[in-house]
Amino acid sequence: MGFELKILGANSAKPAYNRNQTSQLLTVQNEWFLIDCGEGTQLQLNHYKIKISRIKHILISHLHGDHFFGLIGLISTMHLQRRATELNLYGPPGLAEIITMQLKVSGTVLSYPLNFKEINPDKACCVFENDKLTIQTIPLKHRIPCAGFLFREKIKPRRIIKEKIQKEFSLIDMVSLKNGKDIVDENGGIIFKNEDYTLPPRKSRSYAYCSDTLYHEGIVHQIRGVDLLYHEATFLSDREQRAKETFHATARQAALIAKKADVGQLLIGHYSSRYKDITPFRTEAREVFDNTILAIEGETIYIED
Repeated sequence: MGFELKILGANSAKPAYNRNQTSQLLTVQNEWFLIDCGEGTQLQLNHYKIKISRIKHILISHLHGDHFFGLIGLISTMHLQRRATELNLYGPPGLAEIITMQLKVSGTVLSYPLNFKEINPDKACCVFENDKLTIQTIPLKHRIPCAGFLFREKIKPRRIIKEKIQKEFSLIDMVSLKNGKDIVDENGGIIFKNEDYTLPPRKSRSYAYCSDTLYHEGIVHQIRGVDLLYHEATFLSDREQRAKETFHATARQAALIAKKADVGQLLIGHYSSRYKDITPFRTEAREVFDNTILAIEGETIYIED
């Protein structure tokens, strides 16, 4: 089943050079998660023909406008399209108040339930869990409270070898095999040994989204070994002091985090609008961590199992 990330916006404070503000769409086994929602996000969703009715969860990292100013417009459009299914909104303290006030003063009564789930940006905690996936917050260091998000698939069932299926296997037997158990008789004796009829589970995949942050090695232990790390890289190293003053990171610093955390691949974005050409970001990062790619709007990154 799919695990893929669509880049909708990759710029920082304001749109520039046809780059929009931050937003990503992560699809995990047919579950859709919108991560941040900068201005213009719904236009990007339309442009890439993404059905907004399939989005059930929106996660907001922090309350700087380039990460959530597109949210009320998207919520309103869902209402105008007569959405009926609930929408779950995860974000820091204050987000519920902002959205509720906007709906109130516009006299909007939504056609669907909007569930606010407040997160604590200062503490790593689980904010979502189902039978396939968990989402944890990642405490980051920014000018205001800010959290990243760590997506991890749960251990998958073992894979039954179809050619070895026996006629006498019941549905319960098949479930037992997928769960790694042997098929036994009423006395506990092994009739069919699990390892003879199954293959190991497919790989459980992971993605860490690290939004606006200073260079902060405190996140390394939490994101260690993830398949894909998105880490902001607002500036190049010649403006490292400016990055520090604005609580942002450079491309080189993002690569250092990726290297220390031994991740599979690094994705960098949140480019300052002072840069028209973003290829130097990749060059700088690859000097430290070779498997680095740029966040380019419209591109999809696939994580294989």
